[in-house]
Amino acid sequence: MKRRTFIKTTSLAGAATALLSKRTLASGFSQADAVSGDSEPVILSTWYFGKAVPEAAYKTIVNGGTVVDAVENAVRIPEGDPKVTSVGYGGYPDRDGKVTLDASIMDGNGNCGSVVFLEHIMHPVSVARLVMEKTQHVMLAGEGALQFALENGFKKENLLTKEAEEAYQNWLKQSGYKPAPMNKDNHDTIGLLAMDGKGNMAGACTTSGLAWKVRGRVGDSPIIGAGLYVDSDVGGATATGIGEAVIKVAGSFLIVELMRNGKSPQEACKLALERILHKQPKYGQENSFLVGFIALRKDGEVGGVSYKKGLQYTLCRGGKIQVVDGEYLTK
Repeated sequence: MKRRTFIKTTSLAGAATALLSKRTLASGFSQADAVSGDSEPVILSTWYFGKAVPEAAYKTIVNGGTVVDAVENAVRIPEGDPKVTSVGYGGYPDRDGKVTLDASIMDGNGNCGSVVFLEHIMHPVSVARLVMEKTQHVMLAGEGALQFALENGFKKENLLTKEAEEAYQNWLKQSGYKPAPMNKDNHDTIGLLAMDGKGNMAGACTTSGLAWKVRGRVGDSPIIGAGLYVDSDVGGATATGIGEAVIKVAGSFLIVELMRNGKSPQEACKLALERILHKQPKYGQENSFLVGFIALRKDGEVGGVSYKKGLQYTLCRGGKIQVVDGEYLTK
């Protein structure tokens, strides 16, 4: 490299560093939080649950935590928020009036854990992490998952808030004890992907599931390969919407494999949705519910697509947060 070219290159690098510092400061983080490493952290999540969610993941990484720490810390926020009626505490119950939770967590090396049909525990993602780290298993369910959580220091709590109880009683009056329709408004699972400055990746997905569901129903969120899949060699994907449609095509795994074969995150999400509509056209009907995917590739490129209008996702890159309207396939 010629001396003039070297000077020009290093000057540009310095300018980029200064820009990162300004952007970081503008997002509410101190200059000391600026990440050191090969690139900026990237946080990608379904919907918008407030800036505290991506900030928690970002600050965990820049303060020296792992990407697994980051995704757990981030999704614990909506899990513990009683105003969120589709995740954790405050989530709407099943048709028997019981709040049951599903969650999964996965790192970029194939390590993963999940819990399904878990009651009385506010932070199922943290139980899922212990399943991953302290057992030889991937998934624990129901009473076994609850027993495992209590044995590991979690507190048994009532997760049915007054507001959720009132909504349930109103539903009972109108429903005739039938499960809620699978509509576009019943979808607010949080799936979150994170990549640190050195390319390490992880993801988490957590939900209270479909409101007024048949007791025992489990969606895609805790199923590795359906609601969540991460491979640091390629990227990660996670889903939102009605889990039955996602499970039927192993959606998140399919997207990662499409990226492995050269598709962009956006293209991969589209192809997975097209697979759903091709095999199960009922999901594309006018009054059907929304299903969407988001994906993060190892080079930092992201994608977000649904087959019905309405998907939003949150992107945090180097501390700067933006909410993006996802592309959609049909009206």
